[in-house]
Amino acid sequence: MRWLLALILSTQLVNADGETAGDFDYYVLSLSWSPNWCTLEGDAQNSPQCDSDRDLGWVLHGLWPQYEQGWPSNCFVLHRNPSRATTEAMADIMGTSGLAWYQWKKHGRCSGLSADAYFALARRAYGAVVRPDVFEKLTDTVQLPAHVVEQAFLHANPGLDADMITITCKGNWIQEARICLTKDLEPRTCGADVVRDCRMQDALFAPVR
Repeated sequence: MRWLLALILSTQLVNADGETAGDFDYYVLSLSWSPNWCTLEGDAQNSPQCDSDRDLGWVLHGLWPQYEQGWPSNCFVLHRNPSRATTEAMADIMGTSGLAWYQWKKHGRCSGLSADAYFALARRAYGAVVRPDVFEKLTDTVQLPAHVVEQAFLHANPGLDADMITITCKGNWIQEARICLTKDLEPRTCGADVVRDCRMQDALFAPVR
């Protein structure tokens, strides 16, 4: 009788913890412009990502499993959580180990991969996208149309089409470039809920510190 009760409780736990790991359609690679994030949030949090000696530009916000409409999150998995060494090793491209841990907990588990495999895949995806260096040459905060950022990515990555990337804004600032990839990390068309671009004509864009 005890084993039956345990089985029922474990089944309820699986259902309560989120969607099924590994059951998704594609990935969204999210790249955040670090100076803008620091202005909006990071400085107030005293985030080490915003230290003046980091000189961070486009950082990896996350590699997110995505449905054609919506996304899974907080999936139940049997894989072990990443070690501190694993998350700290991602800080060079993610800004902080804390972000790496949070991304694993919310999104990485849903990939169906182990933590090491997930972070290795995220690093591969980050390295496969050419991040336009024109923005790293800025010396002052500028105003620009959001589509200029998209065009810079398209120019630097000939394999991308406009419906494979979207630029997001937060407040008056450029926030992220989000690129849609297959499970094999090939560029693909974004779902309708992802592809909506920021249309600001005078978005703010801060220089690398």
